Amino acid sequence: MKAVDTNVLARFFVDDPDDLEAARRRPAALEAMRGRVFVSVTVLLELEWVLRGFYELPRASIHRALSALCTYGNVVVEDRARVLAALQAFEQGLDFADALHLSRAASCTALLTFDKRFIKRASSLPDAIPCEQPRSS
Repeated sequence: MKAVDTNVLARFFVDDPDDLEAARRRPAALEAMRGRVFVSVTVLLELEWVLRGFYELPRASIHRALSALCTYGNVVVEDRARVLAALQAFEQGLDFADALHLSRAASCTALLTFDKRFIKRASSLPDAIPCEQPRSS
């Protein structure tokens, strides 16, 4: 098994004929993804950022791509259950990075943050651990 990085996954998911370098590397990315591969959580986090920030893909397309990746039989996704939980929260409106932070902290009693918007959105999710602001003494 080989680990893949964000560049390979971006070339796999996005066919960008206007980017000559991307078009040149896409066949190799498609071939690499035919084998058994490992995708780390950090690569998924960066991939979402690239798909959103660089390629400006809509949220629904990003969700579809990341969800599909989790279903491929040849792909081992690190902490797959937590990633799937994060994708569910992402689908319900949470930022993907925040959704990953929240899902990966599921064994904790709370997630501390100063982000009031995150606290409000996370509190509407079923089964999410509570998010709260740190208290000063």
